[in-house]
Amino acid sequence: MKQWTATGTTVDEAIQTALEQLRTSRDQIDVEIIDEGKKGFLGFGTKPAIVKATIKKNPVQDVETFIYEVAEQMGAPVQVKTELRQRDIHMELEGEKIAMLIGKRGQTLNSLQYLAQLVVNRESDVFYTVMLDAEGYRGRRKETLENLAHRLAEKAVRTNQEVKLEPMPSYERKIIHSALQNHKKVETDSDGNDPRRHVVIRPQ
Repeated sequence: MKQWTATGTTVDEAIQTALEQLRTSRDQIDVEIIDEGKKGFLGFGTKPAIVKATIKKNPVQDVETFIYEVAEQMGAPVQVKTELRQRDIHMELEGEKIAMLIGKRGQTLNSLQYLAQLVVNRESDVFYTVMLDAEGYRGRRKETLENLAHRLAEKAVRTNQEVKLEPMPSYERKIIHSALQNHKKVETDSDGNDPRRHVVIRPQ
């Protein structure tokens, strides 16, 4: 239940009734006063107050619920630690079967992250960015990609030929670009279209 129209002898009473029906607190709803009501005189001409209460969208709660449900269906239940930094939602997943949620080279985790971002933005007036991590996987992956970037840069210089990397999501491509931005002997570029977009390392 996301919305409830309630009546009461006063606006406050109508709001309280709506809160009870929606099972939430005052700070979690938006209230539209349809009619402020009328006390009348000696009981005559009394009109009830009418309000429409709508539960505010909670992006963190929505995306957490999505992750819990998907992980449960995959047979890999998780605990989630979430941090909201302005419009960035950072989520750390922990669980006994976390490898199932990471997948080969993080492909499952990347897909989950993409879907989570769709979920959180489907009815939102502002755009949120979701970053999913799983027991420090992103940090380990970043280190792996930086090492790969330097290794392939040396190969490009040694062979004097461009080197194409495997397709990666945009934030992983940024890691490669950043790792080599100060390299004096190579330049990097992205080529192709998603989901096949990849980094190309070229000798200068």
